[in-house]
Amino acid sequence: MALIVHKYGGTSMGSTERIRNVAKRVAKWARAGHQMVVVPSAMSGETNRLLGLAKELQPGASQADTLRELDMLAATGEQASSALLAIALQAEGMPAVSYAGWQVPIKTDSAYTKARIESIDDVRVRADLNAGKVVIITGFQGIDSNGHVTTLGRGGSDTSAVAVAAALKAHECLIYTDVDGVYTTDPRVVPEARRLRTVSFEEMLEMASLGSKVLQIRSVEFAGKYKVKLRVLSSFEEYGQGGEGTLITVEDNTNMEQAIISGIAFNRDEAKLTVLGVPDKPGIAYQILGPIAEANIDVDIIIQNTSHDGTTDFSFTVNRGDFEKAKGILEEVRKHIGAREITGDNKICKVSAVGVGMRSHPGVASQMFRALAEEGINLQMISTSEIKISVILDEKYLELAVRVLHRTFGLDQAK
Repeated sequence: MALIVHKYGGTSMGSTERIRNVAKRVAKWARAGHQMVVVPSAMSGETNRLLGLAKELQPGASQADTLRELDMLAATGEQASSALLAIALQAEGMPAVSYAGWQVPIKTDSAYTKARIESIDDVRVRADLNAGKVVIITGFQGIDSNGHVTTLGRGGSDTSAVAVAAALKAHECLIYTDVDGVYTTDPRVVPEARRLRTVSFEEMLEMASLGSKVLQIRSVEFAGKYKVKLRVLSSFEEYGQGGEGTLITVEDNTNMEQAIISGIAFNRDEAKLTVLGVPDKPGIAYQILGPIAEANIDVDIIIQNTSHDGTTDFSFTVNRGDFEKAKGILEEVRKHIGAREITGDNKICKVSAVGVGMRSHPGVASQMFRALAEEGINLQMISTSEIKISVILDEKYLELAVRVLHRTFGLDQAK
């Protein structure tokens, strides 16, 4: 008997018929002798519908008080799907109970709309599991130290599932989604993309951070840190009957060593900001990025040009949704530091090649840059790490760049 955590995405929970199918699958695992914890997302489209209603009432940028209410609102989506799943399981003759994040409780910080999990109390859940019940826990949400409901941001149900699996020391965490695993790139862009049987936590972490939508980055961080065995698979296939999905693992695998590049990730949701004519003096990077960080805006690629006549240009990228907010902050910073001008571009994208094999294979960057140059694609920014190379491009070249790199590194060929 093993303790297993299942996570189901919005598509899997998209109708009462699909919820009934999920209940049948979970009941089958429970009857096989496993202790089952299920973390569902809201029904497909529900979170967008709720936030759309809020947008109608307040079209402008959200204030701090509004962010709290957005969390109160968005949290109801998962609460509904969790209760419906419990009802469906009970109809299958399986004892089940659903809990909202605050009832477990899943404790978080107070960063509304993108809170981070701090701890999970497992006493209540274990008591129900030991009593033979299936426990359903709302994904995506928790409670802060002041008793306010918080949500974890987009894809937060993945993070909830992995965090619950870590807290309960689960044998395995299965993430059921509408794709049947992790692919070399998005099959909607490159039809020849292949499903990977295994991928390392390092590679998955890079892919998630670079825009791969299969898993949220914090869920991969959690899984790697707490050594949670993580598998991504399709909710429309049965595990063990051809639906093996992709195993995300810390184990060294000889097959991994053979592939220089495991996947091509991309993100359309990028924007670039440049501060022109910045005085070139110590501490200037902090003076620019400090206020951005205080506003809880994630900064990705950073480039500072060489000094000319005592001034330099400073560029960085942010999430496209944070573009206007960040630009507003920079206008204030510009006056303070005496910079000349702020420019921005929210029509860019990021394309990245990821693979642990890069460590032992020189020349990957030049191969990548040559392939893009032959297609006449200009590189605006470049960023590298030990196992990835990212480039910023005009967004109109995104699909061409992904297809070219997928072919260049032989990812369309069966291994």
